[in-house]
Amino acid sequence: MKRVAFEVTYPSEALHPLHRRLTRTTVASRMELLAWGPTDDVTTLSWFDAGPETVRELLAAVETASATDLVEADDGTYAFVRQTDYEFDDDLMAVVSASRAVFLPPVTFRGDGTATFEAVGEHGALSEFYGALGELTEVRIERVHDFRRGASPPTLTDRRREAVSAAAAVGYYDVPRTGTVADVAAELDCATSTAGELLRRAESTLVAEFVSRRGRGAATPRGPDRGSEDVRN
Repeated sequence: MKRVAFEVTYPSEALHPLHRRLTRTTVASRMELLAWGPTDDVTTLSWFDAGPETVRELLAAVETASATDLVEADDGTYAFVRQTDYEFDDDLMAVVSASRAVFLPPVTFRGDGTATFEAVGEHGALSEFYGALGELTEVRIERVHDFRRGASPPTLTDRRREAVSAAAAVGYYDVPRTGTVADVAAELDCATSTAGELLRRAESTLVAEFVSRRGRGAATPRGPDRGSEDVRN
């Protein structure tokens, strides 16, 4: 079986109402759909890179939401939303429902109108899904790996990836160290305490991923494209 990461760019008329509102704001840039159910009438869990007030404004676009609970944490806001309809485009949901694949969290919606997600299935099923989705929207395959049973290694959020990149750029990881957390904060335009927290969480994630891969017998962490293959043909 294969595990495939897709990036899609929806036409404006096919955007989810919340995603459409996300593209029109400058105070939030990303939503991650972390948990959902097999039916429409469920409580979903999402994370936003924004504060609670902004998230409340964004969630107002979900007309079928009957209850909302927000928790400010982890450099953003978590949202538990009870809803009676996912409100996705009907044609898109038909393609998803007909696919012979399963979809892994998170589904990430970005302010530039793109969305990314991962699917697992046999080669033929994923190829069929890719073709059907491509008839509705612009879709790109980011990477393909063999699927392995067990917990997936953690991945960095965009903000934590930015923090690590900034730290490398200012010399924070040089030996001897030539940059400081304050330098990272300046690059990210955030408080020093926020930059420090982002780096600590990112470093914890990367170490956990390294240990996880070593535990599965890998000598070193494998790059994202090594061993990948296309499912389009």
